Amino acid sequence: MKRLRLFLILLSAVIASSTAAHAFSFNLDSIAAMGKFPRFVVNTYRWGDKFFNGYDTTYVQATPYKFSAKLTTDSWLDGYNFLLPENKNIFMRSDPSTSVGVYLTYLAVSAGYDVNLSKLFTGVDRSRQRLRFGFNCMLFAAEAYMIKNDVGTTIKRFGDRHNKLDIPFDGINNTTWGIDAYYFFTHKQYSEAASFNFSRIQKRSHGSFYTGFSIYTQNLDFDFSKLPDELKAQLPTYWPDDHYRVDTHNYAIRVGYGYNWVFAPKWVFGVSESPIIGVRKGYVQSVDEKVSFSMYNRLKLSVVWNSGRWFFGAVGKFDVAIVNDRNTTYAGGVLSGEAVFGFRFNIW
Repeated sequence: MKRLRLFLILLSAVIASSTAAHAFSFNLDSIAAMGKFPRFVVNTYRWGDKFFNGYDTTYVQATPYKFSAKLTTDSWLDGYNFLLPENKNIFMRSDPSTSVGVYLTYLAVSAGYDVNLSKLFTGVDRSRQRLRFGFNCMLFAAEAYMIKNDVGTTIKRFGDRHNKLDIPFDGINNTTWGIDAYYFFTHKQYSEAASFNFSRIQKRSHGSFYTGFSIYTQNLDFDFSKLPDELKAQLPTYWPDDHYRVDTHNYAIRVGYGYNWVFAPKWVFGVSESPIIGVRKGYVQSVDEKVSFSMYNRLKLSVVWNSGRWFFGAVGKFDVAIVNDRNTTYAGGVLSGEAVFGFRFNIW
């Protein structure tokens, strides 16, 4: 909490100084006047900015501010489902985890501090590690992510017992990480950054198809060996030592469509849906390496309000991966929701 108070004090000082710091300027014309090389650097920067961020201003508007301060709250939960022979299934769902954070952003760089409310109020660390990095411009977007859960989850259905269960399960050690990059076809009239990153403003409704690639790795290990015998008797006999394991690399094509609906002044509703289809190479419940079909899906929804310097956004995301072998279909996903309240400003 001391670090949080220190961060808030520094953040307040930065915002308060924004009205008094206009004398300190990084004016591009002044830099260009310093000589041939500075002029070349400035001209290159201006060309790149126009090439990568040259929206049709009838549809998309850039914000005139370089800085923003944001207060965020983020909640998420995991779900895992196994479809087994003889109409049996295993379904597990984690408890929600919630954090609150304060962030300071300059252009594409952001730093802040999060407080895990789940641990603060319950005393139990139910958090999952979720690291994400994103870059979004007019032409394309790129994302890097890592999702890890070795904390545990709760069994809700098991085998042919479809009645409601509530059995804690800590035999889980899952990690998924990957990189996505995709190109927007109608990039001058549609801005994904307006609906999910708050760095642009969509003025008129428009959408765009997009396509790109996705490379991701799945390391999954569900250890059912410590369950009671009456539950283990429901497991498939072909699962070695009562484990379900996946260790694969996936190479896929990502295709999708995004649409921003400006349904009222200052308001936009965004949706983005993208199946990710490709090949999986590695081990799925086997000691033999195999190549098979892979499928992932990403859905994003948002509602954003902009009013000059102030903005508010609510973003929901649902990621789900499907793994098939000869007898089992596994589907695992993460459902998350984020609320952001922010203020844009300039220091120079």
